[in-house]
Amino acid sequence: MSARGRFITFEGSEGCGKSTQIARLRGRLESAGTAVLLTREPGGTPPGERIRDLLQHAPEGEGLTAEAELLLFAASRAQLVREVIRPALEVGTWVLADRFLDSTTVYQGVARGLDIVAVDAINAFAVGDCLPDRTLLLDISVEEGRRRIGARGDGDSDRMEREPDAFFEKVRAGYLELAAAEPQRFAVLDATRTPDEIETEIVRVLEI
Repeated sequence: MSARGRFITFEGSEGCGKSTQIARLRGRLESAGTAVLLTREPGGTPPGERIRDLLQHAPEGEGLTAEAELLLFAASRAQLVREVIRPALEVGTWVLADRFLDSTTVYQGVARGLDIVAVDAINAFAVGDCLPDRTLLLDISVEEGRRRIGARGDGDSDRMEREPDAFFEKVRAGYLELAAAEPQRFAVLDATRTPDEIETEIVRVLEI
């Protein structure tokens, strides 16, 4: 029977560099012979990708209430856990997730102002016992995140990226509060450093 894989989640505000570090960690693990699966949220399954489009790009999503947004994220995650994440972990695959339940706690609970007890209950129902082994929080100022998004040059910001700076200040504060409350799970990484420096710290944190 294969040893259980490790479940590593990447969190952070827009422009923090999650995609870069996920790709680097994947390459490092695969070079060492470790099976790796990448997931993203919302999405990762056929219904999840439909939900992703509604939440981020479809015009029908522009008028979503905060409560509807929360439940759609949870629905996508519930499907992803049971269809993709849990089966992969059970056969020894490492799962690297671009966002997981902490994003909902921070974006919908803290920044949208929804009742945090209700958000936690919905999160728990969606994920069951499938919780991250480690969570890597790439911390960056709102100003630097905005600069990086603008530097992409694709001009294709999604619905969430168009939120005002005050929203993202709440997101950042919410993440740091979560990390302080769960220091055994979270590692807070200074995302203003070079990609090489961040990768080196991730390797140290994960002890790989």
